[in-house]
Amino acid sequence: MKRFMEFAEEIKKILSYPKDIAITTHRNPDGDAIGSSLGLYHYLNMLGHSVRIVVPSEYPDFMVWMPDVDRIIIYDIEPEESAEVFERAEVIFCLDFNSLDRIDKVGDLFADRRATKILIDHHLYPEHFADYTISNTEASSTCEMIFDFIEGLGDKPMINKNIGDCLFTGILTDTGSFKYATSAKLFRIVAQLLEVGVDDYMLQDLIFNSMTEKQLRLLGHCLHNRMEILEEFRTGIITLTKEDYANFDIKRGDTEGIVNYLLKMKKIVVAAFITEQPTIVKISLRSKGDFSVQEIARRHFKGGGHKNAAGGASFKGLRTTVKRFKELLPLYKDQLNS
Repeated sequence: MKRFMEFAEEIKKILSYPKDIAITTHRNPDGDAIGSSLGLYHYLNMLGHSVRIVVPSEYPDFMVWMPDVDRIIIYDIEPEESAEVFERAEVIFCLDFNSLDRIDKVGDLFADRRATKILIDHHLYPEHFADYTISNTEASSTCEMIFDFIEGLGDKPMINKNIGDCLFTGILTDTGSFKYATSAKLFRIVAQLLEVGVDDYMLQDLIFNSMTEKQLRLLGHCLHNRMEILEEFRTGIITLTKEDYANFDIKRGDTEGIVNYLLKMKKIVVAAFITEQPTIVKISLRSKGDFSVQEIARRHFKGGGHKNAAGGASFKGLRTTVKRFKELLPLYKDQLNS
């Protein structure tokens, strides 16, 4: 696989005159997905391109403040307008996902189109569906990669406060407030974002202090009624049933970050958040240190992600999925207790 600098001039040439450009990212978009999409959107607009963002599903409410977030087209709500965007697109940027199945039906809108496709992503094992694949599994986030992308094209002076706010959001959320996948290089990037006007205190407040009463009560329910600790395997599990979703009227984004509370316990190495959806059971995994939950997600739950943050799914029902997860833990007992 070529590194970005080997074809930077080719991409610079592609972007050298105005084009219709589409940007898309994965279903259930998080801070990095929306931050990288909007950061790239503002940059490409400054170059004179006509740019639209299409995401498969809605984004959480904590991102409503982001510049031009209201211009994002949501496929689940506007499928026809989404299709029109890809029909016109000459260039399609695919951000923060490594395979077309992460974007569901949106992938069908452009998989066979002749538009130039550019993938920018930091997840393991990227599929080869794009004309240009920019992959860096050591990056903290796709937002970090968008900064590198703009800098690599010689346009770092164009990074302004709007772009900075978007990129900082993705970096902040994907690193768990600078706990995971950090590096000296990343902090140098963050310093440069502050220099262009990013107010880190304000963004922390907007992102992390926006919970509703319902969300706080849901968190209390999860910790008091739905938490199970498996001390032998240094693992914590939180589950939510369909009844929980109905009783708390849980919407997209309401469960954001709940899995991380399990890791606040000193002896817990692995956290699992397992939720019963209408047609599927989703599993979100987090870990501390060198223990890789990415392997568990990939090998046993048809998922993937990063070493310390991964996810997958099951069609076996909630009880069966929880039982299956518990049965896997003895295989990793030595690693968990090392």
